[in-house]
Amino acid sequence: METHQIQEGYLPFLGYRTYYRIVKPKEESAEKPALLLLHGGPGSTHNYFEVLDGLADTGRAVISYDCIGCGNSYVEGRPDLWVMDTWVRELENLISGLHLTRYHLLGQSFGGMLALSCLLDKKPQGAVSVILSSTLSASWLWGHEQHRRIRFLPESCQEAIWRAEKTGDFTAPDVQEATRIFMERYCAGEPDANTPECVRREKKTGTESYVTAWGPNEFTPTGTLKDFDVTARLPEIKIPALVISGTNDLCSPLIAKTMYDGIPDSRWELFDGARHMCFVEDTPKYMALLTRWMAEHDAK
Repeated sequence: METHQIQEGYLPFLGYRTYYRIVKPKEESAEKPALLLLHGGPGSTHNYFEVLDGLADTGRAVISYDCIGCGNSYVEGRPDLWVMDTWVRELENLISGLHLTRYHLLGQSFGGMLALSCLLDKKPQGAVSVILSSTLSASWLWGHEQHRRIRFLPESCQEAIWRAEKTGDFTAPDVQEATRIFMERYCAGEPDANTPECVRREKKTGTESYVTAWGPNEFTPTGTLKDFDVTARLPEIKIPALVISGTNDLCSPLIAKTMYDGIPDSRWELFDGARHMCFVEDTPKYMALLTRWMAEHDAK
């Protein structure tokens, strides 16, 4: 039995368009803040968040969107746009355009960096809580932890990656294979028949925005976000924060604990055995956790 409906649309932004998707419950409670989802990358899409559609059945809207530069908001040939300020302004434009007055802000991976930037620099009044899912407060720490983990790869993979970092050429087949093995261990494996359709679905990845803003891979932050570090400012976050990560996540326990330690009103939930997409690898647990969290903080 269908219990919710999907509304899709676009909002104008910088002469382009931001695609959004709203899951609406049949019986929406005006008192319940929406859940606003910020995807990873930069350059991924909202697609994988569709595994969380069922959260709308608790009586709240679940909103996701494709950041400019990817998916249904695809733009290329504009490397000047791929800086954090662009995505913060886009988020502000979305919140204003959808007339959101109270919402829980969930950022996964890059989306968490975006959430932190917005909260710290814009201090939006409508945010009642923030969920920081497999994300980071400092690019240098992310790179440091990935380099530590490279040392657990087979020796041939390590040699390939170290050579690539010296030459700056990550295109060689052995480097690509080493990167694939690394990502399979700490991010996600290749989709198969058991993978949710929304994760398997073909998407238009924003490669230009990813490479320009982050770098050639997860362990080499060389782009416009390479100096991102808001760790010292985490105490400025005054709303409740839920930190979520997996034991085998690109967001290592050290990275997650750094955010948990820095935010005054925070909780940390560690998913045993999960990689970078905890919400896909254990969707029931993730949804139950968010349901409890949002119910606890809806009135704040």
